[in-house]
Amino acid sequence: MKTNDLVEELIKEASNQGRLIEVGWLGLRLLSLPENAPQIQVDEMRGAFFAGAQHLFSSIMTVLDPGSEPTQADLNRLTMIQSELDEFIKQYKLKHNL
Repeated sequence: MKTNDLVEELIKEASNQGRLIEVGWLGLRLLSLPENAPQIQVDEMRGAFFAGAQHLFSSIMTVLDPGSEPTQADLNRLTMIQSELDEFIKQYKLKHNL
C-alpha cells in the first residue's frame, strides 16, 4: 500500500474515532519536534495546534449560511480558506526545504 493510501486510511479511521485533530498533532510532533524536546515545548505546541484547529472549525461554523445545503457563498468561503492554507504550506515547504 502506498504511503498516501496509508495516510488516508489513518485519517479516516481517526475521524471515525473522533481523534482526527489528535492524529494531526501527532504527525506534526513527529515531523517537527526532536525526541528530546522539553515537555513544556510539547505541551505548548499541542495547545497551539489545537487552538488553531478550534479557531478554524468554529470560524467555519460561524460563517456558513443557514440551511442544510451549502450555498455558493459557503463554497467561496471554503475555497478562500483552502487557498490561504495552500499558500501557507507552500511557503512552509520552501522555508524548510521539504
